[in-house]
Amino acid sequence: MKPIKEIFPLLTAPRKVVITTHQKPDPDAMGSSLAMYHFLTSLGHEVSVISPTNWATWLNWMTSSEVVIDYELHADKATEALNRSEWLICLDFNIFSRTKNLTQKLYDFKGTKILIDHHQMPDTANFDYGISDTAKSSTAEMVYDFIVQSGHADKINTPIAECLYAGVMADTGSFRFASTSASVHQMVAFLKERGLEHSKVHENIYDNFLENRLRFIGHVLMNRMEVFYEYNTALIAISKKDLLRFQIKTGDTEGLVNYPLSIQGIKLAGLVIDRDEERKWSFRSKGGFDTNTFARKYFNGGGHYNASGGRTLDSLEKTVENFKMAMKENAELLKEEK
Repeated sequence: MKPIKEIFPLLTAPRKVVITTHQKPDPDAMGSSLAMYHFLTSLGHEVSVISPTNWATWLNWMTSSEVVIDYELHADKATEALNRSEWLICLDFNIFSRTKNLTQKLYDFKGTKILIDHHQMPDTANFDYGISDTAKSSTAEMVYDFIVQSGHADKINTPIAECLYAGVMADTGSFRFASTSASVHQMVAFLKERGLEHSKVHENIYDNFLENRLRFIGHVLMNRMEVFYEYNTALIAISKKDLLRFQIKTGDTEGLVNYPLSIQGIKLAGLVIDRDEERKWSFRSKGGFDTNTFARKYFNGGGHYNASGGRTLDSLEKTVENFKMAMKENAELLKEEK
């Protein structure tokens, strides 16, 4: 994989480009994708954005979200865009399997493949150009770097600024996480100087849900959360029945895994959701517990040191049992730091 900076001189010649991201895109995935869309469009490129699946409706405030193609709903349109494009830009994922049914299409793409991502263990062999930097707070921050370092900071307008801010804000937990470096604050300062109204973005991300979601969270915390103080661990297991009862849709469980970490002494939080085809895991940790290694070892997943995901075809009951076994196997690592 060649360095991303080698792409910069090639930006001046208009090309047909597809931007894609991981399934069920979150604010960082959607924000970085649409920011890149606006940037490349401003340079005269013909750009399509493809999401492997649907996304949370509370992301639709982002400018031009209506142009994003849902591959599951419009496979023919997405395939046509891929077939005519010269560049494929992959954002916020680093292995094609993170794109569900779009996976084989990406492997088969004949043009130039470009990676911009901050997750661990990238599949660099399948990309022509790119950058993988786990020290970065978010892919949105990396897209910001891409725009600035390519010499086009003047192209950052209000839609780009809002998309970038949404991504970095969400992936840093509103600037709480350790990944919030000085460069993150410098980026935000620049976006503010360009006219960003940050409170508007915050409201669109965090104050844009229906009543049923709040009642669902209350139900989950009261009835579906187990706390294992001897292991400094908490677990939330959500059944399909719970999802149907509260009419939970894509994006409504966003951030739920973080709640148990507010409990004093808890170092590891696990959230498992019973989806139709699989059980989806989210893991969060504080301090020195590596959720990336944990997710890879036990739940076919991975991600960041303190934030990772996984999946399994086991039943909800079986995967909860496996989690408790894994928790006990990691008892020494989960003990309170002296």
